[in-house]
Amino acid sequence: MNLPKVVTDLIKAQNNLVSEDFANCFSETGVMIEEGMPYTGRIQIQELIEETNKKYRSVMKPVGYIEDGNSSVLSAECSGTFPGSPAVLKFHFVIVDGQIQHLKVTG
Repeated sequence: MNLPKVVTDLIKAQNNLVSEDFANCFSETGVMIEEGMPYTGRIQIQELIEETNKKYRSVMKPVGYIEDGNSSVLSAECSGTFPGSPAVLKFHFVIVDGQIQHLKVTG
């Protein structure tokens, strides 16, 4: 599977549970939508990921990737200490100039 570097970096950061590296995959004004809530900018995203890493220790295994211009969808099997683990989640990206501008996670 051929993934953009920023998506590979995001997966690596998540699997290593490094919230700062995860957040650095985003632009300064990047937005992540998690469970319907928007988190804007690297600081908010890092805080979110740090909290969820402590609770769920989730790791990602890519199972599919579709790209259409700047928009793409990564399907990944996510496992951790959350109810329903493992689950296949979809990560809807908008990537501009090698950085994530927008990411929405859906079930």
